[in-house]
Amino acid sequence: MNRATRTTVATFGVLAGIAGVEHGIGEVLQGSQAPAAVTIESWPNTPAFDILGGEPAMTLIPNLLVSGILSILISLVFIVWAVWFAQRRHGGLGLIFISLVLLLVGGGFGPPLFGIILGVVATRINAPLTWWREHAPPHLRDGLAGLWPWFFGACVFAWLGMFPGTVLLAHFFGVEDANIVYVLSLCMFGLLFLTVVAGFARDAEDRAQPDKITFKGGLAPS
Repeated sequence: MNRATRTTVATFGVLAGIAGVEHGIGEVLQGSQAPAAVTIESWPNTPAFDILGGEPAMTLIPNLLVSGILSILISLVFIVWAVWFAQRRHGGLGLIFISLVLLLVGGGFGPPLFGIILGVVATRINAPLTWWREHAPPHLRDGLAGLWPWFFGACVFAWLGMFPGTVLLAHFFGVEDANIVYVLSLCMFGLLFLTVVAGFARDAEDRAQPDKITFKGGLAPS
């Protein structure tokens, strides 16, 4: 198993799932009423969420209470799948399917989008990473492998900065600068990309270690 890739999928799968739960809670609090349109706000008329546009979402469910409950339940299923089943056969496709369902019941736009991305990444958890091991320049692979923990940590910080960071800033300090959201959005996507790529390099490096150890011990690899 490619451990860095597995860790990336599990960690950000949990964060995406929590964001989906948060959307669901906002919809549940709106009570048993019909949405005005397919596109809704999970947290309308909530000042702390104004910086996030009220948390836009879409739902095909004609009742916000039911939509919220389903969003919470499906988000929890997503978390469980990302942590315990993503590495299995068709595990990545499972994440993509759950993400699409989450999109349609009110889980927001961000969580399903990131869920789909993580589902694609999950298909590489057990991949041999042949290109990285045999064709990537060693200095590039080693450099990216060493940077993986830093990219990973920075990406987690960006995700937490978006939520609950922006909401807490707005609620406690009155900071509602939309530029913060734009910057954090770019960081979330950009750092996730770098984390995934560096994770592949780190996994390829780890897979190559047994051969290196054997060679150093005096036996050439077969």
